[in-house]
Order: sequence, then structure tokens, then C-alpha cells
Amino acid sequence: MTPAPILTAGQMRAAEQAVFASGLSEYDLMERAGAAAADIIWRAGGRRDALILCGPGNNGGDGFVIARLLRARGLPVRVAATGESRTPSSQRARSLWHGPVEPLTGAAPASQLVDALFGTGLSRGLDNAISDPLCTLAGKAGISFAIDLPSGVDSDSGAILSPVPRFDVCIALGALKPAHLLYPAAGQAARIVCADIGIRARGDCHRLAAPAIAAPGPDAHKYNRGLVAVVAGVMPGASLLAARAAAHAGCGMVRRITPDGEASRLDAIVNLCGAEAADIATALADQRLSAVIVGPGLGREDDARSRLHAAIGAGHRLVLDADALALIAPEAIPPGAILTPHEGEFVRLFGDLPGSKIDRARAAAARTDAIVIYKGADSVIASPDGRVAVASGASSWLSTAGTGDVLAGIAAGRLAVTGDPFRAASEAVWLHGEAARRAGAAFVADDLITHLPAALASRL
Repeated sequence: MTPAPILTAGQMRAAEQAVFASGLSEYDLMERAGAAAADIIWRAGGRRDALILCGPGNNGGDGFVIARLLRARGLPVRVAATGESRTPSSQRARSLWHGPVEPLTGAAPASQLVDALFGTGLSRGLDNAISDPLCTLAGKAGISFAIDLPSGVDSDSGAILSPVPRFDVCIALGALKPAHLLYPAAGQAARIVCADIGIRARGDCHRLAAPAIAAPGPDAHKYNRGLVAVVAGVMPGASLLAARAAAHAGCGMVRRITPDGEASRLDAIVNLCGAEAADIATALADQRLSAVIVGPGLGREDDARSRLHAAIGAGHRLVLDADALALIAPEAIPPGAILTPHEGEFVRLFGDLPGSKIDRARAAAARTDAIVIYKGADSVIASPDGRVAVASGASSWLSTAGTGDVLAGIAAGRLAVTGDPFRAASEAVWLHGEAARRAGAAFVADDLITHLPAALASRL
């Protein structure tokens, strides 16, 4: 599956300018956008009456095109506007609409509501005279559509600038924008549809796509499929979850190095028990090791710090999670490691960085020369070379203890298989989300692991 590009407002303007330079006029592009959106609305809503809300700029111009084309298909269409159109293209689109234009204030509701007030590039909240009727009309519609973005959100950061209703469908024009995937704005549309308007969007930020995963070859054995070591600590349950997840993520063998005698509850996992920090170095001296996880349940005492340093010193590919992120300084992170911070861990490591979540993840990856999985309802995976993948809309049931340990284990398992930290991190986030989808509601972290084989098999 080809990953869908995500463009900031500035990148979208540059992509549009490239289209204009090829000879297409701004108004012709507006006609394309309106036609694509009208077709989606027609297919979703049929012949139900529609109210199109038009703003003063080119997003409003798109709305006038939509209104004209839907009326040509026989729909009862009304248009309400905030005032006069202000750009040449929107003025032309308005001139071709031969129906009445109502004021937004006092407009009556319709079965279908189309928000074409403000799109990409909005930098401040809407006045109450606009946001109040927008929210009221959307709430009374049977189905609601936002053109490009819901009016009232920041396209680049996903911030909500003023009250925004939740739309049934958001029709992204030409390319996805960060606000389509970054919360809280991502929560304002039940479904996102990207309309092709002939823009060849390019960039190094994409929506996370379902991976293509290869099955082991005929010459595979447990060592060439990838050997993972899990460095455990004072909370055995966390490292057990990580070890079991790694074992079910496609690698060939998992060893768990633990200071206690707690068994793995999975006979295929090799437990090296009673190991102190000095023994960890010996246990990790095996050059067949493909990846090492340290952090889940590690603890934060002096012994935990020693175990972390021993794991780093072994020189293997690393996944650093949980307590490891609390104990380490950014400058001590080995190049190529996979980091899995949630919001609190990220801020502790890197401070309150400026910009969107995408900007912050990219800056952290560049600073550490590591792969950063910046976790959350929207997870951002960033590479030091600038590549970014964004996953959004994962199950809210993942907000339960141990699911982060499972993600770390999957990342280590995929790292052992692929040897590519960015690819491994991307595959891990997708598999984690897919396992959660299959698990349904009210699952616990252990349940995720049982759904991993089916999630992985779905991508073979």
C-alpha cells in the first residue's frame, strides 16, 4: 500500500503553485476540488437537501462550486455565506451560482450540511457569530461534511482554535494535512476521505500504511530469524509482556535476562535468571543477538542504572522503553536505537519543544540520531533523516497498563527480523493497533499478544 503524504499548509501551497506553473489556473483547480467533493457528497448523501456554508476565501469558492454541481444533479441546495467573497477565484465561483445566498446567521438547517467556511491555513479562532451557527447547523444535520478541514482547527498542529462540531466526513483536498491525524483536531471527523484533484504531493511525512511482511524463507532457523534479549528488572510482569510480544512478532528466539526466578509463562522463551549487571554483559556478548529491549519493569535504582549501562555497552541494536527513558540522558542514547516515549517521558527527555507533534518528534530524532515512537492517540514515528509516519485513531482501550511493554516487545521482534529501525518501529505501531482492533473492548495487555499472530498473518 502506498503511504498517503501529509502536507503542511506551506507545503500544500507549494504543491498548488507547481500545478499553476504547469498551466492550470487557480479557478480550474477550484473546479476540480469542488467536483471531487460534490461527487463524494452525492455518493454519501444521495438526493437529500443540502446546505452549503461558504466563507470569504477559496474554501468558500469550493463551496459555491459544490453547490452548483449538486443542484445540477437534482439536489435541493441552499447556500449560506459569511459575507462577500474576497478572492478572484471565489468571486468567479460565486458568480456562477445562480441561486440565492442567505446570511449564515439565521440559516435554517438541512438534511446535509457542508462546511466550506475556512480550510487550510487558518491561524485564529472563528468569531462566535460564525462558530455558533456552524455548530448548531451541524448538530441538526443528518450527515455533515467538512471541506478540506473542519473550520476552526489549525491545519499544521491539530489544535482546536474555536468550537468545532464533529463531522461525519472530512474531505481532504489533494493531500492529508497534519490536523487530519493529530489530536485534538483528528477527533472532529468520524471519517476522512482524500479527494484526488491532480496535485502530485511529495514530502517525507506520510500516514502510516499497512506493512508488507514476508514469511520466513525455506532456509530459516531460530538464529537467522532474529534473536532478541529482554533485560528485566524489579517488575517482572512488564518484561514478561515485552518478551512474549517479541516472541509473537516474528523473530526466531527470545531470551529474558532477569534478576529473579520468575518464569516467562511461555516455554519457548529462554530465561537467564539471577543475573546481576556484570552477568548481563556476559549474557549479551552473544554476537547472534539481533535486538535488545531494556526498560520495561527495569526500575530506577542504582542496580537498574547499572543494568541499563550494561545493555547499552553490549553494542546491539536497542529498544529503549519505560524506565530506561527515565534513567538515560539524550546524549547517552546510542545511534539507531528505537525510543518509545509517551508525552510525559518525551517532555522529560527533550523538554517542551516548539511546533506540532510531528515537528517535536522529528527534532528529537535528529538530536539523538535515534528512531522516536512518540506515543499517544496519534503516534508519530520519526527518523533522524527526516522521515515521519503518523498513525491515528487507535483503539482507546489501549489506555491500560502494559500495552506500552507490548509495543516495545513488538518493536524489538520486528527489529530483529528486519534490521531496519524505522521500518521495525512502523511495523510495530501498525501491528499493535491492529491487534487492539481485533481484541475489541476492555482487553488487557496480555490479550493483545494473543491477537498478534493473526495481525501479522494479515500482512503476509
